[in-house]
Amino acid sequence: MSKPDFSDLKAVYVNCTLKPSPTVSNTEGLMRVSSAIMEAEGADVEFIRLVDHDVAPGVQPDMTEHGADKDEWPALFERIFAADILVIGTPIWLGERSSVATRLVERIYAQSGQRNDKGQYLFYGKVGGCIITGNEDGVKHCAMGLLYSLQHVGYSIPPQADCGWIGEVGPGPSYLDDESDAKNNDFTNRNTTFMTYNLLHLANTLKQQGGYPAYGNSKEDWDKGSRWGFGNPEYR
Repeated sequence: MSKPDFSDLKAVYVNCTLKPSPTVSNTEGLMRVSSAIMEAEGADVEFIRLVDHDVAPGVQPDMTEHGADKDEWPALFERIFAADILVIGTPIWLGERSSVATRLVERIYAQSGQRNDKGQYLFYGKVGGCIITGNEDGVKHCAMGLLYSLQHVGYSIPPQADCGWIGEVGPGPSYLDDESDAKNNDFTNRNTTFMTYNLLHLANTLKQQGGYPAYGNSKEDWDKGSRWGFGNPEYR
């Protein structure tokens, strides 16, 4: 099999830790394992730590137009949307994704009604995945909610689009702590690698074919009266 060329792809990793920079983030530690693979394969990678930015709560593209004194989301969104791949990283708190991750999803949702040049919803052709870390159960639960949210707004989710690491339940070593030996966990390393390549493969496929064909999924065409096979007796 020939080696794929991923050099035309860009990925953005959004770390939704509660810790502002320069505090060490265990979630970022695992995210860097994935990003190193992408960089080794020639993809362009960018990191954003969302808590470092003044992102107002809300579900509008720019919350300064709705009463907020400041909102850095519009500039951040440009960076996120410029990427072919979005990877959300979050710690687990009380069995759930972080509040910062929820805010990210809410702000992404603000743009979900916008459309691309085919009349499709804006995120068609973009690919998403997630990385979860913590010291309590909840990796699959957090991933389930994040991946559902991303696909709901239009992101494409490849197989095995999540990975994670958890230590023993309760206080104990975290991902980056030497005593956890997390960097040598074969299950986590395998899933992180598979997730990363699945994101690259799907993003590459979609980019090469120019995204999804607009037949049957263009909001613009629907509004103009197109119904394709829906209600057509020839298709019954």
